[in-house]
Amino acid sequence: MQRQGSRGGSAAIRIRVTGGVLLVAHLAFVAWLTLRPLDVPWVMPANLRPLDGIRADLALGWPEATRQLGEGLALLAPLGVLLPMAGGRLTESPLVSFVRTTAAGVLISLAIELLQTGVPGRVVNVDSLLLNTAGVALTHLALVPAGRARLRRRLECRQRAALPQEEPSQGRTPTIPRVGIAPWGDVLPPSSP
Repeated sequence: MQRQGSRGGSAAIRIRVTGGVLLVAHLAFVAWLTLRPLDVPWVMPANLRPLDGIRADLALGWPEATRQLGEGLALLAPLGVLLPMAGGRLTESPLVSFVRTTAAGVLISLAIELLQTGVPGRVVNVDSLLLNTAGVALTHLALVPAGRARLRRRLECRQRAALPQEEPSQGRTPTIPRVGIAPWGDVLPPSSP
């Protein structure tokens, strides 16, 4: 007896495993990039006031501001796709998925910022937290709902193709008119005297 949904099950497992492996690889890269000590002659003070760092970046001019803000948005942006992929839910509410992914992005970014307090040459910047979270949220909104809809359509097409095909109809099925049943007295032969 074949298990129901076994075809979709193996695909879901492959997606989860691939998402998990890519998620771990990306987080290892982010940890290497953000938590290694820097050898710098001086360090700016920690920025705990929201949007001050973004304003400072914008004051540097558009090319430098675009680079700085783009780096902040792009650092954790892949998590917007990798977290739902590792979760493997194909039929989840878009709002629930967005909230869950964004919350995970906030927590991961916050963990990075807190770990940077003990790394020489690194300082806490609340604007990094904002930009990283915005990158996760934008990536999720741009790719995940459309990707899930596409995967659902592919799965439905495969399920329809796997169903046995019905034979073409050969017309109406003939019906036999009902014949009434005679009472018992009419069926028995008459008794002889």
